[in-house]
Amino acid sequence: MIICTDSNRPNVEPYILADEDRAEIEHHIHHYDDARAASIDALKVIQRRHGWVPDGAIQPVADLLGISAPDLEGVATFYSLIFRRPVGRNVIKVCDSIACHLMDFEVVQDAIIKHINVGLGETTADERYTLLPICCLGTCDKAPAIMINDDTHTNLTPEQIPALLEKYV
Repeated sequence: MIICTDSNRPNVEPYILADEDRAEIEHHIHHYDDARAASIDALKVIQRRHGWVPDGAIQPVADLLGISAPDLEGVATFYSLIFRRPVGRNVIKVCDSIACHLMDFEVVQDAIIKHINVGLGETTADERYTLLPICCLGTCDKAPAIMINDDTHTNLTPEQIPALLEKYV
């Protein structure tokens, strides 16, 4: 178990890196010639445990990877599927690529907003949903598309949204 406090960031809670998380991160590191290449995998390990990556986790993970905390923070904030703040139990990612724009993704997005009553970047009061934009889901031939957690839903219409969202209790 690694307990880390970050003296450069006094408001950051000390973080305890669980032994099994450390072992999994080390396993990822051994798959690469350069430990830095395991940055996203390491962040995903932490996110699986908490649903997001707490500030205090950055330093101990960076230490394992042999990189600076600011470098790892840069990866964490750049990669849109790493969450740096708490999110709802179900994360809805609305594709806003050009293909989805051409296929009227806005009406699907508006139906989601109306159904869950939050805007982009927000989480419902019951923490059931977080709604986020994403630049592309890679399903351009089946636009408009959204992803809920790890499930991709394509060729959507606004009428499908209420029943679809109710599957994610």
